[in-house]
Amino acid sequence: MIEIMDTTLRDGEQTSGVSFAAHEKLGIAQMLLNELGVNRLEIASARVSEGEFEGVKKVSNWAKRTNNLHKLEVLGFVDNGASLQWIEKSGCRVINLLAKGSYKHVTEQLRRTPEQHFEDINNEVLLAQQIGIEVNIYLETWSNGMIDSPDYVFQMVDALKDLPIKRFMITDTLGILNPLNTYDYCRQMVERYPDLQFDFHAHNDYDLAVANIFSAIRAGIKGIHTTVNGLGERAGNAPLSSVLAVIKDQLKEETGLKEEKINKVSRLVESFSGIRVAPNRPIVGESVFTQCAGVHADGDKKNCLYYNDLLPERFGRVREYALGKTSGKSNISKNLEALGIDMDDDTMKKVTERIIELGDKKEMVTQEDLPYIVSDLLNQEAITEQKIKILNYSLSLAQGLRPVATLKIEIDGGTYEQSASGDGQYDAFMRALRMIYTDLGRPFPMLTNYSVSIPPGGRTDAFVQTIISWNFAGVDFKTRGLDGDQTEAAIKATIKMLNKISS
Repeated sequence: MIEIMDTTLRDGEQTSGVSFAAHEKLGIAQMLLNELGVNRLEIASARVSEGEFEGVKKVSNWAKRTNNLHKLEVLGFVDNGASLQWIEKSGCRVINLLAKGSYKHVTEQLRRTPEQHFEDINNEVLLAQQIGIEVNIYLETWSNGMIDSPDYVFQMVDALKDLPIKRFMITDTLGILNPLNTYDYCRQMVERYPDLQFDFHAHNDYDLAVANIFSAIRAGIKGIHTTVNGLGERAGNAPLSSVLAVIKDQLKEETGLKEEKINKVSRLVESFSGIRVAPNRPIVGESVFTQCAGVHADGDKKNCLYYNDLLPERFGRVREYALGKTSGKSNISKNLEALGIDMDDDTMKKVTERIIELGDKKEMVTQEDLPYIVSDLLNQEAITEQKIKILNYSLSLAQGLRPVATLKIEIDGGTYEQSASGDGQYDAFMRALRMIYTDLGRPFPMLTNYSVSIPPGGRTDAFVQTIISWNFAGVDFKTRGLDGDQTEAAIKATIKMLNKISS
């Protein structure tokens, strides 16, 4: 069983611009522990601020009531007990003590000898033991140490291994490792110290954090650190969602986490952090379970030929089939099937052509748009001959001035042009149109109702369906228009009306 320690609330909060409020820390902690089931949480750094202290107290109070207190950890420092006092007052009982895992960082940053640093750590650990706080220890910049000064790393662990330290947390702080040397260095630690419990903490500077975790587990590491959505300093940490999938599918190991909750956790952290998840991020990206090519949808209909082990249902998602210029009949058929809409081959061909046309215009077509497109096409089929066509029109809108429309229209082969102002752009268009019909001595219907709707979801780029009710010669009827712009949708509905009354 692989143990997951999530550090979204500590290392993830070191993402530029991210700072979780107390209630946000609590909400994320509750979801990670109660719903997703992570083993441990690193929730803060000691001595950061008063606000951080209040946030940690809020989380620890909840954790104590729910028997989760032993799962909370706080980063602390070798500072003569100051971090330990802060952690104790906050209500937490575990310190992740930050120590230097490379010779350069000890001698150049701390300006201490290795022996002095080990003695300082020893004093801190014994003080923690006296006040009943459990100790894990970070070997910060351990990867640099293994590359530049492995003898120092072994000297350090030899000096500390008999102290009451539960976990030795080896870190690739600067994200400099690759899968090959990660395996080699982790294997050296596991084989040299078989009785110690090691965690591996990866950073993603070379986009290798997940791959390095794969190698660390293969080398025998049993504890892994992650963050939700890969939050963290610089390029971030190993994303929890990808790590879970790799552990289960590629390493055939178990974590005990409820992976169907990962998408819910991801959305919560995205909302609280303000850091958007890339649409193509594995597992939790908006578009990663969307098939775009028609050949893929066709293969999925024929015994799921384009599925892999990353089934969307595992992660609380559903598979979707994109609608655009690369869509084939199979993509559209899959979406219509999901909506419970059945249609003949001829109508399917027309719907496909319309979606490809919209895709070429870079319009975003969604499953929710489909009923509108189908309705628009079926309604248009009732008008076979287009005797009246819009050749050109211009709509203007300026602050402090009435909207103006200029219209050029073809009626039974003749061309007519007129301009008018109105209370709105569509009203100006209709006034210009009525003027043309009045000059020709043609009757013009009365507009009796006007309604606008968009597919559900509240997208700003959604299609607009305009349904206009008319009365002509005592007969009531409706026409529909579909477009990305409300006024253009209304104009399309109006042209359908003109052709209808002239037929």
